[in-house]
Amino acid sequence: MRNRLTYQKRTEWFHQARFGMFIHWGLYSLLGRGEWVMWHERIPAKEYAALAQRFCPKNFDAKVWVSLAKEAGMKYLVFTTRHHDGFCLFDSKVSDFTSVKTAAKRDFVAEYVKACRKEGLRVGFYYSLLDWRFPGYFDRKRYPESFEAMVKQAHDQVRELMTNYGKIDYLFYDGEWIPGVPIARSMEEGKGASPQLAKLWRSKELNAMVRSLQPEIIINNRSGIVEDVDTPEQAVNPSAPGRCWESCMTMGDPQGWGYVKYNPNMKSPTQLIQYLVTAASGAGNYLLNIGPKPDGSVRKEEVDRLREIGRWMKVNGQSIYGSERMPSDGPRTIIGTFTLKGNHLYLHVFRWPGETATVVGIRNKVLSAQILATGKKIQVEQLSDGRVFLKGLPKKPLDRHDTVLKLQLDGKLKRCDYQGIPL
Repeated sequence: MRNRLTYQKRTEWFHQARFGMFIHWGLYSLLGRGEWVMWHERIPAKEYAALAQRFCPKNFDAKVWVSLAKEAGMKYLVFTTRHHDGFCLFDSKVSDFTSVKTAAKRDFVAEYVKACRKEGLRVGFYYSLLDWRFPGYFDRKRYPESFEAMVKQAHDQVRELMTNYGKIDYLFYDGEWIPGVPIARSMEEGKGASPQLAKLWRSKELNAMVRSLQPEIIINNRSGIVEDVDTPEQAVNPSAPGRCWESCMTMGDPQGWGYVKYNPNMKSPTQLIQYLVTAASGAGNYLLNIGPKPDGSVRKEEVDRLREIGRWMKVNGQSIYGSERMPSDGPRTIIGTFTLKGNHLYLHVFRWPGETATVVGIRNKVLSAQILATGKKIQVEQLSDGRVFLKGLPKKPLDRHDTVLKLQLDGKLKRCDYQGIPL
C-alpha cells in the first residue's frame, strides 16, 4: 500500500494536467525532413556532425514556446534534450557534440527550463538512450567496448540532466530498443517491459540514480522497465485503470516529429481537440508535438492550431483537467463522447443533433444540465429506461469543434446495465 500511495502522490499533477507540449528540435531541423533523417538517408556520423557548425538559431526564444503552450491550455512541456543522433542541446561534460561546444554556444535546455518555471509550467525532459554514432549500438558483439561506452554516456548524461537544472518533473526516455532484442508492447506483457533491454541499459541502476536525485519525478515506460507512464504514439489507446498513460502525437505527418519543410498532412483543430477529449475520457494525457524551424521559430500552421485549441480550452477546460476514467459500461451516445469529474458528466458533442440530444444508460438522476461555454440551462427529460433527452438546444452548434454540455448528477456515476435492447 505504501508504494501505491507514493505512485498516486507522485503522479497527481500529471492526472490533473491532461494536456502537454512535445518539442522535437535539433540538428535534423536544418535538413527539414524529420528527426530520423540521419538514419534513413544513411548519413555518415562525420558528415552529419558538420551540421553542428551551421546550427545557430537566431530566432530561438524558449519564452515564445512556453507562452504558446500556456496559451493553448497546456500544463507541461517535454523537450528533446538529445535525440538518436547524439547531439545534446545542453552542456554535457562527457561529449563535445553539444550546442554549447559548437556554433550556437548556448545551453538551450537551460533556457527552456527557465522559461517553463517563469510561467509556472511543469518541466519534462526527453532523452534518447541510443546514439547512432556508436558502432556498438548496431553490433554490440563485434564492438562491445563501443556499446558499453554508449551506455556509460547515457548514464552520465542523464545524471547531468537530473543534477544541473533544478527540479525536473518528467523524464521521457526513448530509443531503448536494441537490434535483435525483443520488447513487450502488449498490455498483457507489461507494456514497455523487457528484462533483456533493462539489463543492457542497466536501467534499474539508471532509474534508481534518477529517483535519488529527483525524488518526485515521474518516468515513462521506455527504458525496459514499466515505471510510471505508458506512452502510446500517434493513437489514443488507454492503459489499464489506475495506470498513468499519455498519447503523444504529431500535428502533421506521423513520420515527422522534427521539422518537415513540406508537410501538407496537417490535422485540423477539430481533430486535435477530439483526440484531447478522447484521451481525457480515458483518464489519459495528450502530448501534442511541435517541430520548430531550424531558426527556432514555430511555423504558422502550428501556432494557429495551438491558439485555436487554446480558445476552446479557455471555456471548456474544466471538462478536461483532472478528468476521471469513463467506465466502459457507462452512458452512451452516438453524437460524441463523455468526460467525467466527480458528479459532473460532460457530453462532448462532436456531431450536433439539433434541438434535442439523446443519451442512454444514465442510472443517476440528472439534477441539471447546461451549455458549459455559456451557462445556459438545458431542459432535461429523463425516462425510467435510462434514456435522457436534453431539449431546447440551439439549432446549430455553438462551437464548430466541440460544444460541451455539463450534466450534474445526484452522486457518483453509476454503472450502466442498459445493453441497447429496447425494453
